[in-house]
Amino acid sequence: MSGTRISAYQRPVNLLEISERSQSKTARKPTTLADSFKDVMAKELGSGRPVSFSKHAGERLHSRGIELPQERVQQVADALDKAEAKGSRETLILFDDLALVASVKSRTVITAFDRDKLREGVVTSIDSAIII
Repeated sequence: MSGTRISAYQRPVNLLEISERSQSKTARKPTTLADSFKDVMAKELGSGRPVSFSKHAGERLHSRGIELPQERVQQVADALDKAEAKGSRETLILFDDLALVASVKSRTVITAFDRDKLREGVVTSIDSAIII
């Protein structure tokens, strides 16, 4: 077998070269997996993803004379961020004078209750509640 040919898959391996290649790749990538996950979560939570209101929720707010200032809308956004971090799908957000049911995934307020309606009603199809 003096005329044996070495194919590209059977060529000699230089282990030193391979180890240097892997070190140079890790040297270029300063963040660890935990850091990158932390950065992504911070970016997502701090991105100010908007909160929307369904037509039904808008009608409820209007018919009950409830106005939501920007500060309160931001509190709703923060509450949805917390609910999302806990894995919630539908959440009840309780204020002193108002309750909102929201979809966490779509960041949409589904319906609204004032204090009187909340006392006489039952809230269904939620898996979490956030008290503000």
